[in-house]
Amino acid sequence: DVCSSDLKIIYQLGVVDIMNKKKVTIKDVAKAAGVSVTTVSQSLNGNGSRFSPRTIKRIQRAKEKLGYEPDYFAQRMIMKKSKMIGVLVPDITNPFFNSLVRGIENVLYQYDFMTMLCNADMDQGKEDRYLTELTHRGVDGFIIASSSISNEAIQKILRGEKFPFIVLDQKKSEGISDAVLTDDFSGGQQAAQHLWDLGHRQVAVVMPENATENIQNRLRGFQTVFGEDEIVRVDAELSKKSGRKAAQAVINSPATAIFAVNDQIALGLYLGLADQGCRIPEDYSVIGYDNIDMCEYVVPQLTTIAQPIFELGQTTAKMLIDRIEKPNKQWEEELLPVQLVKRFSTARLN
Repeated sequence: DVCSSDLKIIYQLGVVDIMNKKKVTIKDVAKAAGVSVTTVSQSLNGNGSRFSPRTIKRIQRAKEKLGYEPDYFAQRMIMKKSKMIGVLVPDITNPFFNSLVRGIENVLYQYDFMTMLCNADMDQGKEDRYLTELTHRGVDGFIIASSSISNEAIQKILRGEKFPFIVLDQKKSEGISDAVLTDDFSGGQQAAQHLWDLGHRQVAVVMPENATENIQNRLRGFQTVFGEDEIVRVDAELSKKSGRKAAQAVINSPATAIFAVNDQIALGLYLGLADQGCRIPEDYSVIGYDNIDMCEYVVPQLTTIAQPIFELGQTTAKMLIDRIEKPNKQWEEELLPVQLVKRFSTARLN
């Protein structure tokens, strides 16, 4: 049997062996492959087209045999790139941003970029701090999906240091960056027309008091169908909890239908109306906005305006990569369409 003192000696010898094990360097790979360090460096960094297939094969064999792994920080200093993208979102608990980030990551991964996600919790101070810290960490670009970051902060932190960046969804570009948007004006208009066609003439619009630009556009589109005296504004944050609280204000109004400016509010209204013994759509028609997955898993299934959320993320990532590769091109703005998805939460007014 091996006694405890023997085990201690074996352990110590193992530690010494690990500590004495020399890290394999690029010079070792070059020596084993019989080529210069420069040749190995260019080959491993994707610039090996000038070398013969035989040379590339020798380098790969030497790398694998020696177990060589490039030093990330040294590689970054040589290439002047980190292959990382900072993504700032206001509230990761909102399923909209889950799908958005999936779309972003789907494209970045294909181009060998890593996604660094920062959730700001609707806090402007956190957003500005993240912006600064990510620049210090040398990310190659930014995707900003939040409206709270001021254009002054963007000008100072990003444009001053010439970082490629793109704004989307909630943030208005105002001609200072590329942008990918969805057609919120049309979305509001489609929601309103649907309720109008069902015979509703008094509607409640549930939205934040200080709404972001994209949500203001939804309201503007809605107002092309319903007049000011036909709309009751009910204040609520973009959450299920706020939607539930807003139900009482809707019940106290003459509205027979409700336009919730996102699905989170709409789902909260389901519970808030049920708390008061009201039924959907018998007592109130409800239409949401976004078309998150949960819309199909509530009863009745939620009628909503579908945004191409995953595609929005993909398009944004592609546009940022193009900006990184062509930093001096003209600013671009892309507008993606939205569409009404009819389900069972809206009905003709009796």
